[in-house]
Amino acid sequence: MPEVKRLLAVVHSRAGTTKQLCDAAIRGAREATGSSVELVQLDAFEAGPEDVLLSSAILIATPARFGYMSGACKDFLERIYHPCLERTGGLPYCLLVKGDTDVDGAVQSVQKIVTGMRWRLVLPPMKVVGELSPQALGDAEELGATLAAGIETGIF
Repeated sequence: MPEVKRLLAVVHSRAGTTKQLCDAAIRGAREATGSSVELVQLDAFEAGPEDVLLSSAILIATPARFGYMSGACKDFLERIYHPCLERTGGLPYCLLVKGDTDVDGAVQSVQKIVTGMRWRLVLPPMKVVGELSPQALGDAEELGATLAAGIETGIF
């Protein structure tokens, strides 16, 4: 694990609602830990293996697209898979999925890949279906706060 405690949030959002949820998670993480955990948020097309290798935990935020994760998140996972496979086993992660209808296929598609990488799901996936609500944004803040606090204290 890196010396600096770092939370990497990898997000893809075409309509903007998944990014709003990810922003809320980052806000919650910042409020929970101040500056003791470095927070890095990158678009899925920008994030790469070096970003993962420098991270203490990862939040993946993806919209559900046709019963699957977004193509951008799939691209991210494909690019990091082999460079990170033998070096990131046990890496804590959590997942945030936003969709108009069913999001279970998107959750399962991410979990299949990261299970192969031996990453460790530390919080239940957050699933947001339908319109974005203040409750969902609050839940995302709590998710980010819990993940960051777990990194900060060494629980995760």
